[in-house]
Amino acid sequence: MGTKDGTALRWHLREVPQPLRQRYLDEGWWTDESLGQLVAGGLERLADQPFVVHSEARPWRGTNREVDRAARSFAGSLHDRGVGPGDVVVVQLPNWREAAVAFWGCAYAGAVVVPVVHFYGPREMAHIVRVTEPALVVTPDRFGATDHLAAYAELLGGGPAPWAVVGATEAAALPAGALPFDELLDAPPVAEPVPVDPDAPAIVAFTSGTTRDPKGVVHSHRTIACEARDLAARMPPGPPPLTGAPVGHFIGMLSAFLSPLVRAEPVHLIDVWNPGEVLRLMLDEDLGVKGGATYFITSLLDHPDFTEAHLSHMPVVGLGGSPVPVAVTERLTRLGITVHRSYGSTEHPSVTGSAADEPEVKRLTTDGHAAPGVEIRLDADGQIHTRGPELFVGYTDPELTASVFDDEGWYRTGDVGVLDDDGYLTITDRTSDLIIRGGENISAQELEKLLMLLDDVAEVAVVAAPDPRLGEHAAAFLRLRDGAAAPTLADVRAHLAACGLAKQKWPESLHVAAELPRTPSGKVQKFRLRQQLRDGGDASGS
Repeated sequence: MGTKDGTALRWHLREVPQPLRQRYLDEGWWTDESLGQLVAGGLERLADQPFVVHSEARPWRGTNREVDRAARSFAGSLHDRGVGPGDVVVVQLPNWREAAVAFWGCAYAGAVVVPVVHFYGPREMAHIVRVTEPALVVTPDRFGATDHLAAYAELLGGGPAPWAVVGATEAAALPAGALPFDELLDAPPVAEPVPVDPDAPAIVAFTSGTTRDPKGVVHSHRTIACEARDLAARMPPGPPPLTGAPVGHFIGMLSAFLSPLVRAEPVHLIDVWNPGEVLRLMLDEDLGVKGGATYFITSLLDHPDFTEAHLSHMPVVGLGGSPVPVAVTERLTRLGITVHRSYGSTEHPSVTGSAADEPEVKRLTTDGHAAPGVEIRLDADGQIHTRGPELFVGYTDPELTASVFDDEGWYRTGDVGVLDDDGYLTITDRTSDLIIRGGENISAQELEKLLMLLDDVAEVAVVAAPDPRLGEHAAAFLRLRDGAAAPTLADVRAHLAACGLAKQKWPESLHVAAELPRTPSGKVQKFRLRQQLRDGGDASGS
């Protein structure tokens, strides 16, 4: 097993400059509280609050007290197996009770939890396992159309780390090396969280970026606790929220398992975002939808079951996580919903935002001003650099960490924006090659590498296309070999399925171009392709 210091050293995580460390401590952004202590304190205060999973596959209704006891028993099993501070537990689960048990249990044990979105497949999971060297991996036996037992039998079955499986599959039917998750809930519950260094890694969130493989974003106990408090403070008023964002995603995990403990709210999860079902639950369970990526809101507004009765359950909506069209903010405003936008990333979750009582023109057309404790500056090209107490401590890839931080602790975001005279930021473009589809990141480079395996393709450029529901989707531009027939979108998707790529990453529009626009040095000018798509052109490169 790794050690706390060994994990940090293995990834060569950065040292936050001493003046910043002292300021964050002096101003109260950082405390010595570990993630386990935050969880323990919240669950003790809120033991009788409801914890509800709305699901066809694994519905559950109970209290925090019941989930807490299971989490403490899970932590006891980790301890019995020698898993503690510095050791890694990979958790790929839908929005189920067991996801909370695993997350809170890891916090109690002082283990580094690695949440993985449920739609990642063998390609992504193999990379995550290789990078993090986990002491335990937790997955479902199946979810939706995905059979995880079949998909992971070779990767995880009989591997170096135990594989705990959530579901109805009997132990005898599990692959070699796998055990039922419930067996890990038989140990005596731990009484207290294991002491850990608050500067040590607490969470590694993998997010697709400009590189072929997902990036491992490392947060410490200090940065994640700061973000949990900040997120809770900025949550708009209204009924208790229904969390539909995947808990395997960084912001979904925070919203489901940490923010309610700070805000003293019940936990309500839904494992499949079905707009009709969400609308029903809003009225039947008196729940709210408070925002997120644009898609989550527009999918409700566009559903035939949406009525004026639902408006009282979403008086204030915060939008972020993907591009926010002004047309959407204006539409919500016409319905009487107070809208505000925000900007952040897995690396720096809360960079800017606006409060509900700030000027309407700022809330609707900008991404807000710097969040408390956060600093922003733009370089000569308009690229955004940030610092703040919830800024991550590095990537699992040391070279990537070194490439985005300077000696003063400024983080180069890869996004481009403008600041107005009042300090409100508006994101205008990205230097990073990233597509944000409904709040989920898609690597253009990963798609391009796989599409180049098609026999008749000479060159590929993948860019973000505007999408009225999801904010963006992947659009692929192909330059073909002489005389080759153009593949159909169905051909491309079948190819990517055979490569094992998650369906959510597949391109949703396809364009064939005789030539692609280029710089004098020959580099494809993707900004021109994106602009032509925004203008409604065919992006032919002419």
